[in-house]
Amino acid sequence: MNSPFVEIILPVPLEGTFTYRVPESFSSIIQVGMRVVVPFGKSKLYCGVVHSLHFIEPPLKEVKSIIALMDDYPMMVRPQFQLWEWMASYYMATFGEIFVAAIPMGLRLESETQVCIHPDFEDENLLSVKEMSLFKALSVEKTATIAELIKRTQSKQVMVQIKRMMEKKAVVIAQTLSAGYKPKTITMVRATFNKQDEETLKKMLDGLKRAEKQLSLLLTYLDLSHYLSQNEAVPVSKKKLLELSGASPAVLNALVDKHILQLYDQEVSRIVRDTVPIESPKMLNTHQNKALKEILNHWKTKNVVLLHGVTSSGKTEMYVHLIQQMIELGRQVLYLVPEIALTTQLTTKLERVFGDKLGIYHSKYSDNERVEVWNNLLKRGSIQVILGVRSSIFLPFHDLGLIIIDEEHEMSYKQQDLSPRYHARDTAIMLAQFYGAKVLLGSATPSVETYQNALSNKFGLVELHQRYAEIPLPRIIPVDLKEAYRKKRMTGPFSEVLVEAMKKAISADEQVILFHNRRGFAPFIECKQCGYVAKCQHCDVSLTYHKSNQRLECHYCGYTEPYPDRCPSCGSTALTVNGLGTEKVEEELALLFPQNRIGRLDLDAVTTRRGMERIITDFENHEIDILVGTQMVAKGLDFSNVTLVGLLNADTLLHFPNFRANERAFQLITQVSGRAGRKEKQGEVILQTMNPDHPIIRQVIAGHYQEMFKTQMNERHLFHYPPYYRLIQITLRHKDEFVIQRAAEHFAAQLKSLFAERVLGPEIPPIGRLMNWHLRTLLLKFEVGSSQKAVKELLKKSAAMLHAEKSFAAVQVIFDVDPL
Repeated sequence: MNSPFVEIILPVPLEGTFTYRVPESFSSIIQVGMRVVVPFGKSKLYCGVVHSLHFIEPPLKEVKSIIALMDDYPMMVRPQFQLWEWMASYYMATFGEIFVAAIPMGLRLESETQVCIHPDFEDENLLSVKEMSLFKALSVEKTATIAELIKRTQSKQVMVQIKRMMEKKAVVIAQTLSAGYKPKTITMVRATFNKQDEETLKKMLDGLKRAEKQLSLLLTYLDLSHYLSQNEAVPVSKKKLLELSGASPAVLNALVDKHILQLYDQEVSRIVRDTVPIESPKMLNTHQNKALKEILNHWKTKNVVLLHGVTSSGKTEMYVHLIQQMIELGRQVLYLVPEIALTTQLTTKLERVFGDKLGIYHSKYSDNERVEVWNNLLKRGSIQVILGVRSSIFLPFHDLGLIIIDEEHEMSYKQQDLSPRYHARDTAIMLAQFYGAKVLLGSATPSVETYQNALSNKFGLVELHQRYAEIPLPRIIPVDLKEAYRKKRMTGPFSEVLVEAMKKAISADEQVILFHNRRGFAPFIECKQCGYVAKCQHCDVSLTYHKSNQRLECHYCGYTEPYPDRCPSCGSTALTVNGLGTEKVEEELALLFPQNRIGRLDLDAVTTRRGMERIITDFENHEIDILVGTQMVAKGLDFSNVTLVGLLNADTLLHFPNFRANERAFQLITQVSGRAGRKEKQGEVILQTMNPDHPIIRQVIAGHYQEMFKTQMNERHLFHYPPYYRLIQITLRHKDEFVIQRAAEHFAAQLKSLFAERVLGPEIPPIGRLMNWHLRTLLLKFEVGSSQKAVKELLKKSAAMLHAEKSFAAVQVIFDVDPL
C-alpha cells in the first residue's frame, strides 16, 4: 500500500518535521532519505529530506503536496536519522539546524539560489521542451534565482529541471551563493565501428589515405585503446589522444563528423592524490602489542576504550593496525582528528597502507569534493576509512565498525558558534551505538570527564607509558621571567636560556618550535597621550595589529581598518603597539637569527587549503629551521628533527575565567612539549613563566597527570562542576543593551523560581558585545541523576514564556548543553 503523507526535514530553524501530501505519481517510488522539493510559506521552495512516511491525516485545513523528487535513491541512511533525533533532543537543536550542519551545500537547493547559463553551452538540441522553456526564461537576464524562474515559467518543477540542465552543462549555480553539486567530467573518445567488422575498418583506413593527419590520429587511437588486440578497448581521453598524436582538435572533429570516432563525457573524481605503493602496517613493539591486546579484550565487554598514551608512544601505528583488522572484516572506520592540520601528515601515512580505501572529509575540501565522498560512501564505493574533523560524523556510513577519536580532549571537537552546539566526541560515541561499532579514544592528556569514565569502569582503560623507541620524555626547564627581566637577561620575548638553547639546536642541524598562543603582531595599539585603544566597531574587543598588511583586525567578526597615522581621539602621533603576537615573534627571531629560515603556523599564515600543507611539508623537509606557531603546532604533529620547544609565556594559558582553565593549560603545555625529541634523542623544553611555582607548571614539569586529575576533581566536586554536575549555558542576545539587561533579569527570575540556587547569573560575559549583539549569560548546574529531558523541557517553556512578553519577543535565547 502506498503512503499518502510524509514528514519532511527542512533547512529552517523551526521545531519538528513538516507534513506534506505525496502525489500519486510519487507514491510508489518515494522512500525515506530521499530529497524532495516542497513549497514553504507563501512563496518559498526548499529542498528537504524525507524523514518518515505514514497514513495519518494531519489536522490541517490544507496539506501542501510535494512538488518534485530530487533523487532516484535515498541519500541518507537510517542511523543518520537516529543520530539527528538524538542530537535534537540532547543538544536542544532543531532538525533544520542539524540538516544545515550535516548536509553538504552541494546537496541542497533553495529558492534563493541563483542560476545562470553555462558560458560554453551551445547545443540546445540536448534540452527537452520544458528545459528549453526554462533556458529561454533564463536568457532574459542571464542570471536569476530559482524563485524568479518559477514565477517566469509558472512551473513548480524548476528545481528538477535545473538539476537535469546542470548535468547537461546548460546551466551552472552562481558561485557567490550555494553551489549545487556538479560531477567533474573529462571528454573521452571511442570508436563507432565494430571491431569484428574488418571490412568496414579497412574501408575507413583506405578512405583516409588522402587525409594523412586524420589517418595518423585514428591509428594512434587504435594503438592507445588496444582496440584490435584486446577483447575490450582501453578508455582514451581526448586530451591524451591529441597530445600523443600531435593532431589539432579540428582533425579530431573531422573524424567525429565522419562518424568514425565519438566523443563522450566520463565522470571522474576531483579527489586526485599521488599514487603510492601500498605497504603493510609497521611492526608494533612489545608495549604497543600488549596495549593492543588489552584494547581488544576490553571491547569484549565495553564499547568504548580510552588509550592513555604519552606523546610519541606510537598511538597512530596502533590505530593503523586496528583499522586494518576492521577492513579485513569488511567494515568501515571513522578516524576523527581535532584539526585540519593533522590530516596533512596522517593522509600520507594512511595512504601508504590503505590506498584508495581512504577518504578525507573536512572544510578545506571544496563542496563538490565533499559531495563525492558522501556519494562514494552512499553507493558503497572504494572508501572504507574516513579521516576527518567533527563534521565527518554526519556521513552516510553503511557498516561502521570502529570510530577512533584522536586527541579526544581537544576543544576543537566542540561546535560552539552555531546550533547544533554538539561535541563530536560524545556524539560519535552515540553514533557508534546506532551502528554497533566500537570506539577508541586516544590522548596523552585525557579530559577529566573521560578519565573519570575510565576509572569508574564505564569505559575501558589502557595506558601506554613508554615512548615508541624508549626515548625519554622531553626534559622541561622552567625559566622565571620575573627574574630574567630583573637581571636583564631577556632579548625581546626570549630569555637568555632559550636563546642559547636555540643556538645549540640550530648548530647541531636540529629544528626548533616556538609556541605563542596569540596571532598578529600585537594585541592592541594605544595612544600614550590620551590612553586611546583602538576597538572594534561591532564587538567589545581591542583590534589586533597585523604588521604584514598594516591593518587592525577584529579576530571575532573580521572587521578591519587601516593602521592610523594619528590618534583618532586626540590627534597625537604617540601611538604604540602593545603585547606580543606570532608576527612580532617572527620578526624578533629574524633579527636574532638572520642566517636561519623562520616559518610561522597560525590562521594568518594559512589562507588556502594547500597553505597549511606547504608549511608543514617545508618544516618536515628541513626548509624551515624555526617554526613559530599558535596551538596549531601543539596538536599531534610529528616532526622527527625537532629537539627543542620553547613556550614564550605559559602564564597566558592559565588566567581564564573558566573552571577548565587549569586542565586546558596542563593539556596544551604537555602536548606542545611532546613535539620535542620524538625520534632519536631526548628533547628539551624551555618553559618561560612568571610563576614557576604554580601547581599546574609543577605538575607539567613532573609529568603528573594523575595529580592534576585529582586536584581538578576535588575542585569540581566542591564547586558543583562536571563530571559531578551537568551544565547548560543560556545566552541571551539583542541589539539593544537596555532590552537585553531587562530580559536577562526577567528570565533569570523565571529560572530561579524553577531551579533555585542551581542558576547563576545573569552576567555580562568577558566579551559583552559581538557583531553588534549585546549578550548576557546564565549558567544552569543540575545533578547528574536529574532528568535531563525534564530540565530541557522546562528551559524551553521558560524561553517561550519570555518570548510571549511583547517587549522581549525579539530576544534570542541560545542553549549550549555541556559548554566548554
